[in-house]
Amino acid sequence: MMDKILEALIISSHSLPVKKGIVKKVVDAAENSVDREQCKAMFHLTTRLILIGEDNFQKQVGHQVLDAYARYHRCEFEEFFNKGFILNLLQQGYGSLDKKDIGIIDYIHMGLKLIMSCPSVLEIFSFMHTEVLRLVCERPEPLLCAKLSELLSDFVHCIPRGKSAVLFCQQLVRTISQFQCNATQEEEIRGFISQVNKVSNLLQSIWKAEPGALLPSLQEVFVIISATDSIFEPSIALASLVQHIPLQMITVLIRSLITDQNVKDASMTCALCRMIDWLSWPLAQHVETWVIALLKGLASVQKFTILIDVTLLKIDQVFQRLWYPIVRPGALVVLSHMLLSFQHSPEAFHLIVPHTIKLVLVLKDEASPASKVFLVQLTELVHCMMYQYSGFPDLYEPILEAIKDLPKPSEEKMKLTLNQSAWTSHSNSLASCLSRLSGKSETGKTGLINLGNTCYMNSVIQALFMATDFRRSVLSLNLNGSRPLMRKLQLLFAFLAHTQRAAYAPQSFFEESRPPWFTPGSQQDCSEYLRFLLDRLHEEEKTCRMVCENSPPTSVGESSAFECGSAGQPEEISSLTESNLARVDGKTLTEKMFGGKLQTTIHCLNCKSTSQKQEAFTDLPLAFPPCLEDMVEAGSTPLFVPAEYGSKMPAACCTAVISDTLHPAPPDVHDLQVEEVGHRSEAEDERLQTFPLPPVNTMDSTRLPIQSDKLVTVHSNKSVDQNDKTKSVPNLINYFLAPEILNGENKYYCENCASLQNAQKVMQVVDEPEYLILTLLRFSYDSKSHVRRKILDDVTLPLILQLPVEKKIPKSLAIGQPLLSDSPENLPKKLKPSGSVNSSDSQSVSYHLCSIVVHSGMSSESGHYYCYARNTGSGSIGQLCYKTDLAGLSSPSYMTDNDNSSSTSVIWHEPNCKEPSKEWFLFNDSRVTFTSFQSVQNITSRFPKDTAYVLFYRKQQEENDAIYPSTVNGLWVNGDPPLQKELMDAITRDNKLYLQEQELNARTRALQASSTCSFRPHSFDDSDPPGSCGPSGGGGGGSGGFNTISRLVF
Repeated sequence: MMDKILEALIISSHSLPVKKGIVKKVVDAAENSVDREQCKAMFHLTTRLILIGEDNFQKQVGHQVLDAYARYHRCEFEEFFNKGFILNLLQQGYGSLDKKDIGIIDYIHMGLKLIMSCPSVLEIFSFMHTEVLRLVCERPEPLLCAKLSELLSDFVHCIPRGKSAVLFCQQLVRTISQFQCNATQEEEIRGFISQVNKVSNLLQSIWKAEPGALLPSLQEVFVIISATDSIFEPSIALASLVQHIPLQMITVLIRSLITDQNVKDASMTCALCRMIDWLSWPLAQHVETWVIALLKGLASVQKFTILIDVTLLKIDQVFQRLWYPIVRPGALVVLSHMLLSFQHSPEAFHLIVPHTIKLVLVLKDEASPASKVFLVQLTELVHCMMYQYSGFPDLYEPILEAIKDLPKPSEEKMKLTLNQSAWTSHSNSLASCLSRLSGKSETGKTGLINLGNTCYMNSVIQALFMATDFRRSVLSLNLNGSRPLMRKLQLLFAFLAHTQRAAYAPQSFFEESRPPWFTPGSQQDCSEYLRFLLDRLHEEEKTCRMVCENSPPTSVGESSAFECGSAGQPEEISSLTESNLARVDGKTLTEKMFGGKLQTTIHCLNCKSTSQKQEAFTDLPLAFPPCLEDMVEAGSTPLFVPAEYGSKMPAACCTAVISDTLHPAPPDVHDLQVEEVGHRSEAEDERLQTFPLPPVNTMDSTRLPIQSDKLVTVHSNKSVDQNDKTKSVPNLINYFLAPEILNGENKYYCENCASLQNAQKVMQVVDEPEYLILTLLRFSYDSKSHVRRKILDDVTLPLILQLPVEKKIPKSLAIGQPLLSDSPENLPKKLKPSGSVNSSDSQSVSYHLCSIVVHSGMSSESGHYYCYARNTGSGSIGQLCYKTDLAGLSSPSYMTDNDNSSSTSVIWHEPNCKEPSKEWFLFNDSRVTFTSFQSVQNITSRFPKDTAYVLFYRKQQEENDAIYPSTVNGLWVNGDPPLQKELMDAITRDNKLYLQEQELNARTRALQASSTCSFRPHSFDDSDPPGSCGPSGGGGGGSGGFNTISRLVF
């Protein structure tokens, strides 16, 4: 009867307060005696209201009345809430209510609380073991699974036992792996996280009660996250389980994983990638600990391919986690480990560099104590990586500007951090993947792919390519099958100028131009390579010329193949063939572009006789004076030469020599005589033992006073004095050309006196090159520590300088005299008396800076080379900045004023001088970017390990006085000459191949995007050269490295 009253009341139109008052009376009436049928009717009504009530009021009434009647009529409720009723709810639902509705679980949960003290509850617990397992196997949604977890947490007797417990945990792990959250509102996301935590907490309680279920559960987790062919991406909700795994199990679990032969690399890669994804799970504890433990474990068994793949694939994603404070600490720990351990290539670090500045600015704006601490940690990491991979100023300068006000770790701390974090063995097998296919950068210039520690070659080639006159001359040559090295260089220049690739692999040219004593894949000196290359080109042209001159024409009116253009070659092009270039004055192209002459004059101080000798050079080796203040107008020290050679060589002997005759000695021996400080290889030592150098006595020299008109002009005619300690190119040239006295053990043997005499030696440039190459001798041998060291002194570079040249040559000099002496005698003593010498006319020849090869590193055994260069037109000086307003150039660091200033002087680049935009380029292997001369000037001050090493200066041409005409019958003006047909065909074929590669690459990426996890094909690493430099990245090595393994130049 009471159930009818309650049902009528609920659907009546009475006000809500009236209804609540009557419901209260119904609840109070539950204390009274009620027959069994009446109770059963009331239980059915309240169950219906709870499960399918139309509104919350009906559901609330159902809960209140059922709770009251079940407490006061327990036996009747026990009879109602029986096994069959519960099974029916779980398996079929209730009316229109589906069996998977959370209302079913809530109702059962409430019923179990009400029947807890009844004997029949044991039977319910028994069949609930099976039902909850079945329910979990059906993969319930997060909310339903959370409700079930609440029920099982309150009634642990419903949880399966023994083997069923193991199966239940595994299925629950599977269920969690399929949880998905599509919510966008914070409240909904919080609700999802709460639901997942309830499920993971249930698993934790089961693992504690059933320890045997833990390991199978973790194995199930690994099976899920390592699947490479799964139809769904496992949910990061699995991260909620990590915090419940005892940390003491890390070692055992990781060891079992990495040593399991059944676990394939692809599966391990997938698993690691997905564990890294777990860093996105809020409030998850110890995820970073497990990730790093697995990374270290893989490194311990040398699974470097997995580590490289995962790092490059996930490093950006890990960095993006740093934007969210809730997951920031764990993400930074993993990011630090990934970057610091990835020491064979800068590729991983450079993936996050573009985003670093914005993150730093955001952290500064947050201004919270936690953000400040985090910013300091991030800054230390960035400094370590820039220290390890110096040599990328265009990338790092904006970052340095953003973090300049934050503390910088000491060099020792950075070295220690890097040394403790490395996992790679420093071998070429660990070189990173090939550069991604992409079009040219906005510069329009082409990079050169590093073939494995070939940055020394790449930087030199780019500097030569940017030497406009030389490039155009090479491209205009008609070689007709002769001169293999020049043909390879011509092809390389053609590709650099016309390929559609962002970077070109110069494999063929490398094989042709590599000096025989250079070991492929090992570090080398770029200046030694440059001298060898230029001398090879010179000798090759001379040999070809001699062969062609000795070969008569095949018929009357025909010229030799050397002199003729190829069939079908336009007349305009063939007019610049190599024979025409040679006819101008008999010089080879190398001599025309880079060849100069030094004259050494020795004046006997006893009989006043004079001897002279001229030698050709392609570069001037500029030594650093032991102490700059000693390089003054009097009392200067001699040219610094390394102690490892056992003697001090005259400055002229240190110059690269181009001989005028074919060498009777074995090839390349003459190159070994011009060895730079600290760069002689073992192969060269063997050659020197077989073909020894002429003996050179130790010099005991002092300098004569330096005449101001013999010095390179800094501004006006002011020479370097004791108060000017600034190291600059003019200082070093002054030191190179400074006169000296030969006395003591180094007295000069005068043939006129027939005895050793004190003498004055003076070196002068008598024939200036079109391109002046200056090599700063930065590598020296420390006799105290017996190690090679690098001179890290910053040297300021003038944008324009003037070189003193003695234009008049003495009559006594034999024009046909060979430039390389074959006599083993001391060079100064070899000079013959010449009697009277014509007076010389000293002139200043202007040069402007066009290229700088920079060495980044701490020693000659390590580091990286890259090149700054700029566009310069043939015979054009329009891009230079001249002194027009001295008042506007006031910086004392760059120029010195003098009242008697000359009309032409060295001008240092200043911000006030309007430099054309996009004039300077930075060539860093495959990477080419725009830069500025200011970056060139500041390179060493910003990056102490990055120092200018080889400088290219171009001779300033008068108007209409270019080396070669910029117009050939009107065919090309102010640009490169049109290519010969065979060159253009080769480039066309390669450009088509490149487009095919792009298409294939696009398809591959599309397939990878559709798969669960993307990997780089391993075959690429086996068949192609690496896209990055060597393992050390210029971060040190040798005496200043991070470990005992020798760092390589990349």
